[in-house]
Amino acid sequence: MMFGIGLAVLFGMVFGGFLIAGGHMEPILHSLPYELMIIGGAAIGAMIIGNSIRAVKHLGGSFAKILKGPRWKDADYMSAILLVGRLTKLMKDEGPVAVEPHVEEPQTSDIFKDYPTLLADHFFVSYVTDALRLQVIAPGGLDPFQVEEVMDSALKTHLHHEEESVHMLESLADGLPALGIVAAVLGVIKTMGSIDQPPAVLGAMIGSALVGTFLGVFMAYGIAAPCASRLKQVLREEAELYHVAKQIIVASIRNSPQALVIEAARTSISAHNQPTFAAVFDGLREAA
Repeated sequence: MMFGIGLAVLFGMVFGGFLIAGGHMEPILHSLPYELMIIGGAAIGAMIIGNSIRAVKHLGGSFAKILKGPRWKDADYMSAILLVGRLTKLMKDEGPVAVEPHVEEPQTSDIFKDYPTLLADHFFVSYVTDALRLQVIAPGGLDPFQVEEVMDSALKTHLHHEEESVHMLESLADGLPALGIVAAVLGVIKTMGSIDQPPAVLGAMIGSALVGTFLGVFMAYGIAAPCASRLKQVLREEAELYHVAKQIIVASIRNSPQALVIEAARTSISAHNQPTFAAVFDGLREAA
C-alpha cells in the first residue's frame, strides 16, 4: 500500500506542480512513448548484458517483495522460535538420535509439519537442519562460537545472493540519467535535421528532446533508487527470522537456561514484530 501511496505522491507533486506552474502535458505525452522506448529499452539491454539470466529473473521476482513488503508476519517469528525451540529441546532431552529423523527428512517431520509456512522456505529449513546436523554428527564436541560463525557465513552467502537485485537496481538508478541524455541527444540530432523549420516547430522538437533528460533523472531518483532502498529494507527484515533460529541453536549448544534462550531469540527481532517474553514462554510450554 505504501508503494502505491508513494507513487501517487511522486507523480502528483511533480506533474501537478508542472501544471500549476502553467506547463502543458501535450509535449510530454507526445514524446513519451518514443523516449520510454529508447531509455527503457537501453536500460533493459544494458541489464541483460551485465547480468546472468538467473539474476535478471531474480530481479523480476524481487518486485513482488517491493510491492508486498516482508513475507514474514508476527506469527511467523513466533513459529520460528517454537519450531527451533522444540527441536533443540528434543536434542537436549532425548539426544541426537531423536532429532536425526527430523533433520534428515524435514518434509515428513511431525514438528516441521506444524509450521507449514516455515517448511515452505527452503533456505530456512536447510539453515536449521544443517546446523542441527552438526550436533548429530558431533554431539557434545561443538564450539558454540564456531557454530555461530558457520551459521553467520551461511546467512551472509544467502543475503549476498538475495541482494544481487538491490545492486542491479542501484546500477540502474546510476545509469538512467545518462541514458536520458542519450535520448535527449538523439532528439537534438533529429531537431538539427529540421533546422529549416519555423521557430515554433523547432521549439516543440527541442522540448520533446528534453523530455528524455527529464525521464532519465525522474526514473532514476524517483523510482529505481527508492525501489533499491525498499528492497534492501525488506531483505534485511526478512533475515531476522534466520537470526532467531541461529540464536536459539547457539544458545542451546552453550547449555544456556531456557529464559536466556528465549531472550536471545526474542531480542533479535525488530520491535514491531517482537513477541512478548510471556507469549514466547507460554508458547514453548504448550508446544512441549
